[in-house]
This record gives sequence, structure tokens and C-alpha cells, in this order.
Amino acid sequence: MNDKMKAVLIREYGNNDVVQIEEVDRPEPRHGEILLKVHTAGVNPVDYKIRNGAGQRLGMTLPIPMGGELVGTIETLGPGVDGFEPGDAIFGMVHTGAFAEYAVAKAADMVRTPSNLDFTQAAALPLAGSTAWQALFDEAGLAAGQRLLITASSGGVGSLAIQFAKARGAHVTAVASARNEEFVRGLGADEFIDYTSQPFEQAARDMDVVFDTVGGEAFQRAFQTLKKGGFMVTVVAFPEDEAKRHGVRVTRSFTRPSAKNLTAIKDLVEAGKVRPNVDAVLPFAEIRKALALSEGGRARGKIVLRVAA
Repeated sequence: MNDKMKAVLIREYGNNDVVQIEEVDRPEPRHGEILLKVHTAGVNPVDYKIRNGAGQRLGMTLPIPMGGELVGTIETLGPGVDGFEPGDAIFGMVHTGAFAEYAVAKAADMVRTPSNLDFTQAAALPLAGSTAWQALFDEAGLAAGQRLLITASSGGVGSLAIQFAKARGAHVTAVASARNEEFVRGLGADEFIDYTSQPFEQAARDMDVVFDTVGGEAFQRAFQTLKKGGFMVTVVAFPEDEAKRHGVRVTRSFTRPSAKNLTAIKDLVEAGKVRPNVDAVLPFAEIRKALALSEGGRARGKIVLRVAA
């Protein structure tokens, strides 16, 4: 096997001009790691944010190999890895380096792909699915019968959050633009609010849980939709003292790799209760276009990078 591969790197922070595809050394798996041949990789808002300078705030060191989630087949098992075999199709999250022909991943963070999904569909699940799952269930403790409001419900995270919440038996109010009403209702949303026609906080009240994926002004206004004692979970804002003023609880959820969560998501997919939604599939060479689409914030579901045929 050639010991070189193509990978997406940034050597400085900035706009898409700093994003390069370079030939680099193929990594070797260490103890507890797996080397994967990458087939597809999910493109997420965190990717362009890292490019813009968040990498420094996250403690990363330039040059940074880009990409945080992938789907691939096992090329080589590192020492101490069992439960997998070369050739297995697996998916999951990595710290960096998913936008490459080969990548190493911690075996403990990887799960076999759902049997009813192809590589492209599976790429919509690891990071977005883990983000929604951990926010709704690990942080907010969403339970059957509770009322949930989801902002930006048509995106990669929101579209999965609707389905997870419905599978758990919650009542879901989805906030999105009018063009996405049919889409989110098709995912199971019980109620829909078009934020372009009215302030969503005027149309929603007495929510048990709010899942915020927007931040900023929308995050602040969403407090008005919660009942007393309700729970706000955000994956983008940094809460200060808002909760005390509104008589509710709030927390920031930081997504982490979890094979346990990903296995639960896989089980729902295989049971036909959750389906990933892919908005766009772009070839590896068009990584800059993929990042630009993500930054535009208009994707309906997931943007996927196809690395291998």
C-alpha cells in the first residue's frame, strides 16, 4: 500500500482560501486504534468555525487536519483492538482528520454502520446524531409526554432531534422557515412555527424542554417559551444568568464521542424509526464548496463529502 494519501489541511486561519488538499503520510494505528479507508465524511458547522479561528480556542495546533466524523471500512487494526475485523464498515467521530483518504480512530468510539444504510446516508449520523441525543436525553432528560421545542429544526441536528424525540414519545414543536414545513412535519413534528412570519416565542408556550441550535437572539427569546422549571439545552450559546431570571434551568451540551449513544441511534435506524436526511453530496475535491454550503446555514439535513468511490 502507498504510504501517502490526500488529506484536507489548514496551515493558517481564515476563509476558504486557507483550505488545502495536500499529500501527507498515511497514519498508522496505535494501541486501541483502527485505520480506516474513508468512504464518506460529514461536513459540520464546527468545521468552518475551526477554519475561521475556533481551532485555536479549542486548543488545536496548526497545521490542522480537518473533519470530525466519518464512515469507512477497516484497513488495519491496531494493537489491543478486538470486536472488529478488517473490511468491517464502521462509523463514528474523530478529533480531527476525517477529510482524508485514510484516518485513524479510537476503536472504542466506533460502531458498525446500520445494515439498512449506505455510506452516504450513514455519514449523516455520528456527530449530528450524537449532538442531538446527548442534548435531549443525557442533558435535558427528555421523557415521554413532555413538550419539546426545537429551533432550526430542519438542519442536520434538528432533523434528527425531531425523530429521536418522537421515538421517545415526546410532543414536538418545530421551528423553521415556511419552505421546510412539509419536511419537518414528515419527520414527525406535531406542531410547526414559521419563524419568518411571526416571532416563535409568541406562538409557543409552556414547553418542558427547548433545544437550541441557533444561539444569539433566538437563544435569548426561547426562554419565553419555557414553563416555570423547564429546561433549556443549547449546543451553541454560553449561558450566563438567564435561567435564574426566567425560573428555568439551562445548560450547554458539549458533544463527545459515545459508542453507546451511536449504538442506540443505529438501533432506531434499523428499526425504521429514524432516517437520516442528506441535503448535498460533494466530491472530495470540492471541500471548499461543501464548507461554503455549511456556512450558508440553509442545508436541509446533512452535507456529505464523498472521499472514495
